[in-house]
Amino acid sequence: MMGRNHARVLASLDGVHLVGIADPHPSADTTTYAAPLVPDVETLIGLGLDYCVVAAPTALHESVGAALAEAGVHALIEKPLAPDSPAAERLSKLFADRGLVGGVGHIERFNPALQEMRRRLDAGQLGDVFQVVTRRQGPFPARIADVGVVMDLATHDIDLTTWVTRRAYTSVAAHTAHRSGRDHEDLVAVVGGLEDGTVASHLVNWLSPMKERVTVVTGERGCYVADTLTADLTFYANSSVPTEWEALQNFRGVTQGDIVRYAIAKPEPLRAEHEAFRDAVRGLGAQIVTFEEGVRTVRTAEALLNSAICGQRVAVD
Repeated sequence: MMGRNHARVLASLDGVHLVGIADPHPSADTTTYAAPLVPDVETLIGLGLDYCVVAAPTALHESVGAALAEAGVHALIEKPLAPDSPAAERLSKLFADRGLVGGVGHIERFNPALQEMRRRLDAGQLGDVFQVVTRRQGPFPARIADVGVVMDLATHDIDLTTWVTRRAYTSVAAHTAHRSGRDHEDLVAVVGGLEDGTVASHLVNWLSPMKERVTVVTGERGCYVADTLTADLTFYANSSVPTEWEALQNFRGVTQGDIVRYAIAKPEPLRAEHEAFRDAVRGLGAQIVTFEEGVRTVRTAEALLNSAICGQRVAVD
């Protein structure tokens, strides 16, 4: 499914020519693009690629990425970079040794709401950050069979948390559940600590009929709420107006102030991601999610799974 979305954007991206699509099990709508359809990555490489987007199942990321690196082809690999940290590290080293551009498809970084949030956090508008809370839940996607919610979905939250705060995880404690009869976990609840003492918590599942993608960052001047489904960013300010009603004053502590939903431009995140990677390949210094950052995210995701297994807080290397 993501491959079709990538092809749609690449087919209309300025400065890019879509020369081919590799799909061992093509469907009818795969042939809607004016590009040859081939059965494997080796044939695709033979068409003469400058760079390739890898939207294969996670278990195949290393083998497909290695084939591209050996051929000298830059690659944007869908998240997570690999199913485990040793594979992610091998891919990162392979691309670095060959001087190739490698990017990871953590698309949330290109969501307008999160980009605006990061800009405002960098400007100090929220003051000190205390907490990051994310909720990412919805129905089970039948196309995902090789990983659970931690690698498939929680990696979004791990990456966006480190990106918007510019802080790495130092420890995590997680609980998982298996409620749908699959081999992999379909629910995870996480509490994590960042290197400056910020507390992070994440709720991720494939068990809810309600689709939710929310990031809440709380700081000394209020909180930002980013809805990445609608790309809306709202600021809830702490009030400087005293509460005269004594009962409320005793209960609330911090009082509610102004509520502002920012008017921001909303380009499609996938297109913005592709524009950045295209420019990185051109050597224009665009901001992409590097393979090194992808390795860090996979390591943190593994720490979540290890914590769920051992029932203890786990340090993140």
